[in-house]
Amino acid sequence: MPEGRQVTGEPDELYERLKAFEGRAAATAGTGKDPVNEPMIRHWCEAMGDTNPAYSGPEAIAPPTMLQAWTMGGLSGHTDRSAAYEELFGLLDGAGYTSVVATDCEQEYLRPLRPGDLITFDAVIESVSERKTTKLGRGYFVTTRMDVRADGVRAGTHRFRILKYTPAAPRRSEPRRTGPERAARGEGRSLRPRPVINRDNAGFWQGVAEHRLLIQRCGDCATLRFPWLPGCNACGCQEWDTVEASGEGTVFSHVVMHHPPFPAFGADGAGGPYAVALIELAEGVRMVSNVIGVPYDKVRTGMPVRLEFLRTDPDLELPVFRGGEG
Repeated sequence: MPEGRQVTGEPDELYERLKAFEGRAAATAGTGKDPVNEPMIRHWCEAMGDTNPAYSGPEAIAPPTMLQAWTMGGLSGHTDRSAAYEELFGLLDGAGYTSVVATDCEQEYLRPLRPGDLITFDAVIESVSERKTTKLGRGYFVTTRMDVRADGVRAGTHRFRILKYTPAAPRRSEPRRTGPERAARGEGRSLRPRPVINRDNAGFWQGVAEHRLLIQRCGDCATLRFPWLPGCNACGCQEWDTVEASGEGTVFSHVVMHHPPFPAFGADGAGGPYAVALIELAEGVRMVSNVIGVPYDKVRTGMPVRLEFLRTDPDLELPVFRGGEG
């Protein structure tokens, strides 16, 4: 979540107009496009690598973290947003706060969801922050709360927060440097996004800094898990230790990113195309990373890969995988 500090000493007439939207409906009597169903649960579990037996069989429930999935509009979008919601975002866009980034969400689970449940929901504009200055730029945090029902009974609450902002201008206060000086500092080109490091994954990034790829291991059932989580998704135990990955793996699946171009992801600064793969490690867990060392159009499912650590700029080093023949 971008850190923000309040802008003080400046009048903010827009904030007073935005504040008036708090408590107004963002969606009323919304309906999930599909009932809770086994195929979506299966796809979710396969994508997340979640093998909890509670999510399959005749008494299956849906993973609680799928709460929002049953309310999403899909590619065709939402048709149940309120006029107040559209007006709020129209005000922000009209004032120049046209960029948006999701910052965080909170969920509360009140009742398990089971195949066949019909999902309905209402949403409210819960809060609009005062104008904040963040590393991304200046803007407002907008929080909406969605109350989700299954067959008319409250099943959970989903809070979703975004930042509507005007991008910050690049800093130009430092003296100009020569080309070699800028290259040595990683300047003169785009930088890759920074990972969000928190108390749940700090150990993983500490391992990366030491050129070690660490996988969590449950202290009860010994199940390996990745990405890092506070508890085991097989048995729920919150005790764990780590094992170091051997670095061997294969490409389980992959995509080639063509557009939009991100210069930071291209070795030549052109921004692509480049390959993003789901790597199956020899230990059995999977992780998303870049495949390097082979042309993007030569990456194939089943290709053997080997772990490397790539320094993308002076402040960031990432685990990547070098492709081989096979």
